[in-house]
This record gives sequence, C-alpha cells and structure tokens, in this order.
Amino acid sequence: MPQVTQNVLESHLTINNLELNAASLLAAETKLSKQQIKQAMNKGAVWLTRGKQTQRLRRAKRTLKLGDELHLYYNPQVLAHSVDAAELIFDGGQYSIWYKPYGMLCQGSKWGDHTTINRYAEIHLAPDRPAFIIHRLDRAATGLVLIGHSKKTTAALAKLFELRQLDKYYQVIVEGQFNSGNLESVTIATDVDNKAARSHARLLAFDEEKKRSLVQVKIESGRKHQIRIHMASIGYPVVGDRLHGVAKEGELNLQLTSCYLKFTCPITDEIKEFELPERLKPKLIAC
Repeated sequence: MPQVTQNVLESHLTINNLELNAASLLAAETKLSKQQIKQAMNKGAVWLTRGKQTQRLRRAKRTLKLGDELHLYYNPQVLAHSVDAAELIFDGGQYSIWYKPYGMLCQGSKWGDHTTINRYAEIHLAPDRPAFIIHRLDRAATGLVLIGHSKKTTAALAKLFELRQLDKYYQVIVEGQFNSGNLESVTIATDVDNKAARSHARLLAFDEEKKRSLVQVKIESGRKHQIRIHMASIGYPVVGDRLHGVAKEGELNLQLTSCYLKFTCPITDEIKEFELPERLKPKLIAC
C-alpha cells in the first residue's frame, strides 16, 4: 500500500501482470491521475528496478517485465519547485560548460531531478545526449560547471579534478575590508571537517560605503563549503551565507561564483580556458 504523509506519497509495487503500463499501474495504486504520474516520471520521481539495477523511469509506455519493481516518490512541493534557466557557455560534444544559476542543484534525489544542471543539459542540448556530473557547486552558489556526455570522457575529466590538474578560481563578495587594501594573496589553511584544506584569497575591489569586498579565491583542495568556511574563519563571511555567516533578513543570494576553468582537453590535448562573462560575475554595486 502507498505510504502517505502530508501529501507526500511513496509507493512500491511488483509487476505481476503485463496488461497495464507503468503510469496506469501507479495511478491505480495511488489514486493519482495518470497525468500526475507522467509529470512525476518526467521530473525523475519514478524508478524501475530490474534485477540488480535501479534507474529512473521517464517513459510511461516502456515495456515492463514480470518481476520488475516500480517505485514512486511523490512530493508535490519538490515537483512544483522551479529554478532559473542555466546558460550554455561551450559545447564540446563529449563535454560542455554551463553557467549554473542560484538554486539549481548538481545532484538530484529519489524525489526528482528536474532542477539539476545535468538534467537541464540533457533536455536542452542538441543533439540530445546523456549528461554526467563531474564536479559540484553548492545549491546556493553560481558559476561554471563542467558536464560530461560519455562515461569515458567524464572519467577523464574527473581525474583532472582528482589530481588537481585543472585551474579554477572563484569570486566572492564578503563582509568587511579584506586584507586592508593589500593586493597580495592570503593563504588560509584552516581544516575543514578535520581534513587539510588550503585556499588563496586576493582582494579585487572594496566598497567603502557598504564595507564589503570582492575577493578572488583559488582552492588547492575541494572540501565541502571550503570557501565559505575559510572566509568566515578569518572574519570575512561571504554575503548571503546563511550557514557559515550571518545572513541578514531579506539578504541577497549567496555571493559565491565559479568564474574560471582551465584544463587540458582529454580528447584533443588542447589547452581549454573558460571565463565567465562579466555580466554573470558577482557585482559589489548590486549588494
């Protein structure tokens, strides 16, 4: 029987007859309409288990087999959520570079994946192709994201991140006058989650009126929330950081953006360099 909690519904059923398709079976089981089921499928909330493999099921008319298992994770709030559109920066065929807006995810959940950057790429690229996450940005962060379109290329690009053979920098807007006008880089080596982490931060500009600084940050390691933790640890929390800073009521979104990527293409061996357009970078004047 379906499990229902405050309009959130979870249902699991085993296929024991082949007379109905997946949408019809789930509609009969849950009392949701077939249209609601199809919308949930399209947004990644329906899964199919066949043998030892479980994957999202998006086509209502996909051929089923006896013994298959259907799983529905229906959360109206999750399914109704929407985000701004991502922007394609570069399409290299086997990989692409995107601008990820605020709120877009780099990883879906069992409840859906329609607000993830890889699903957005799958839907909007032409010709269409699978899309695989190589690295992640926080939900609240913005900027350049590298997406793979074949497992081989994805693995090769992921290796560049693992071996730190890819140059990248971020720009953040922080509270206070960072480094008192000194343009030299500051190294921050505070552990993150009890693991070694190093960041190098350099002042780009300072807003005297609002007492905020635009700072460029390069990281040697890739710990979760590393930049946010490091900037807060030395007294310059990132503007809009509700977790590690002191976000004010009505504050702007997190002012942390991935602005630059440089790496050797694993397909052509060419040096590839990408910088976010100025219009998409953090702006002191807007804060």
